[in-house]
Amino acid sequence: QVQLVQSGGGLVQAGGSLRLSCAASVRTFTRYTMGWFRQAPGKEREFVAAIRWSLGSTAYADSVKGRFTISKDNDKNTVYLQMNSLKSEDTAIYYCAARFSTSLVVSITPNSYDYWGQGTQVTVSS
Repeated sequence: QVQLVQSGGGLVQAGGSLRLSCAASVRTFTRYTMGWFRQAPGKEREFVAAIRWSLGSTAYADSVKGRFTISKDNDKNTVYLQMNSLKSEDTAIYYCAARFSTSLVVSITPNSYDYWGQGTQVTVSS
């Protein structure tokens, strides 16, 4: 069983920055993909970014490219989402997720992820 514990988030003005963290209780991440998703009120959960732990390859939603950066710390078993130039439309609950897979393709589908963090609110005021 993988446990994902999120931290970070909060309220920020448009144009500001926040960093989300997701600490995972996994002995080895070699075959895991870590992803960030978000869900705004009345909307479906959507893909934000993902990283293949072993390769370090990443993928981003078009809406966050150039503003958000996903990264990992191998020693801390933690994945981060650095969010810059935040916009009001980035307001949502953000979730980290882990997917155990041997595929080289980074999945952007929420249903393909096996474990989820508790979610953290990000609110961007305009």
